Amino acid sequence: MDVKGKVVLVTGASTGIGLEAARLLARNGAVLALNARSKDKLDQLVKELPGSAAFPADMSDEPAVRSLIASVQAKFGRIDVLINNAGRGMHCALEAIAIEEYRNLLELNIVGPLVAMQAVVPIMRKQGGGTIVNISSGTTLMYAPGLSGYSATKRALNGITLTARNELAKDKITVSLVYPYVTKSDFYKNMVTAEPKSESADEYVAGRPPADTSEYVAELILAVIQSGDAEIFAHDWMNPAKK
Repeated sequence: MDVKGKVVLVTGASTGIGLEAARLLARNGAVLALNARSKDKLDQLVKELPGSAAFPADMSDEPAVRSLIASVQAKFGRIDVLINNAGRGMHCALEAIAIEEYRNLLELNIVGPLVAMQAVVPIMRKQGGGTIVNISSGTTLMYAPGLSGYSATKRALNGITLTARNELAKDKITVSLVYPYVTKSDFYKNMVTAEPKSESADEYVAGRPPADTSEYVAELILAVIQSGDAEIFAHDWMNPAKK
């Protein structure tokens, strides 16, 4: 899909990957619907991206998510692309996972994107098609200690995404996954953890390949919208088919 003139909803647009995706899409002519919890940050971004609009909402709140989709459609008359980017990390051993915190993580990382997809599919079907991009994680391609809880949420999202791709192909709705590597953003400061937090992505990688920039991941998002591929990986060495 060529994003020029298309209405694109980006969740988690106030920082990191979502912020840079919004900026890149705007430079390519997209009309941006910007979502995050922080109204102040969204209002600042709207000033930067003419023609965009802010839709503050908590993506872990089901009624708020459904209202968000309805509000974007009411404002722009259509939704051509949904980018489910909002999410939170978790780093702690299996035994240390606090169940209530994990329920909250499930609501944000799995249920929120699912509800957004359910709400946007009838809109896209009626308008003759659309694109949904879900942001996964490179952790779903490995079994790393401390990441069982977070990785499980993204593995579930992978299954939902690729199954929905098959279900919705007949409606000309393309559903795709992006697998980022460790990315420079506030993600690591904000993750749920039972261990000392890493203050930066570079600290978090600890000797592994260097972290990517959020701008780089934004380019992956644009590329998969344009190609319509099922999956795109931050690096070829992450792709199981190329190992």
